Amino acid sequence: MRPACPPTSTPDRLPHAALTRFAPAPTGWLHLGHVLNACYVWNTARTFGARVVLRIEDHDRERCRPEYEAGILDDLDWLGFTPDVYPTSCFRAGPCNGRQSDRDTIYGAALQILVDNSLVYACDCTRRSLAGADKGESGRERRYPGTCRDRRLPLADGFGWRVRLDESVEEFDDAMLGRQRQVPAGQCGDLLIRDRLGNWTYQFAVTVDDYRQDIDLVVRGVDLLESTGRQIQLARLLGRTTPPTFMHHPLIMKSLDQKLSKSDRDTGIRDLREAGWTVERVFAEIATFHR
Repeated sequence: MRPACPPTSTPDRLPHAALTRFAPAPTGWLHLGHVLNACYVWNTARTFGARVVLRIEDHDRERCRPEYEAGILDDLDWLGFTPDVYPTSCFRAGPCNGRQSDRDTIYGAALQILVDNSLVYACDCTRRSLAGADKGESGRERRYPGTCRDRRLPLADGFGWRVRLDESVEEFDDAMLGRQRQVPAGQCGDLLIRDRLGNWTYQFAVTVDDYRQDIDLVVRGVDLLESTGRQIQLARLLGRTTPPTFMHHPLIMKSLDQKLSKSDRDTGIRDLREAGWTVERVFAEIATFHR
């Protein structure tokens, strides 16, 4: 019998939640930060009677690798995290509706909703041409200035595709952090939903997936808090009337201002297993970080 993952803080109350999700991206190996998120997801689901969907977020075709997906599935099995929807065997068997690269038709249908409402335009801006606009001196995201909004470029390969966002304020109650107020258009400008290489972006794919998979509880790290307002607004443009409940938890930090990354081999589950770590030791390490 697998040891239970260490306890994590959960809200005293949540609106009724039926489905939450654990959604790693196969751009590297699973690390301790992912395990902490999995503990929050499964503990919260267990507390409030929700089921867990496993989603493999491989929308970035340039960075995702099949070997990373296989490693993630193996690590989840080893750690004892069992999804209720799309178990690891589903992904190993071939095409699976929990894998983003197998959901292109669904993303195309969502795109068409936005196109039909004249909300999408093409953009030929590059990171270099937007130097100083994409990232500020602190590295924080800055607003896209709308350079291509009225240029009427073709929605074709080789262009980025953006969704027009209005200046509305999005307010929501985070289950751990309380009332939040964001202006997505002020944070990021018009939202990039497909890049110049034809990849669906994180913001678009995750919003479509949460909507179409009926996810009503999103449990994720606080580093994604700023994405929430734009995802709520985009989902509304797609037809979602009630957003999920969001719960953003603390991260495991390697320093005061730097979170763990997939390049940190000393925290990668695959490397820790090869070094002889047991599941018990991994969970004990999580508990130590999370005191």
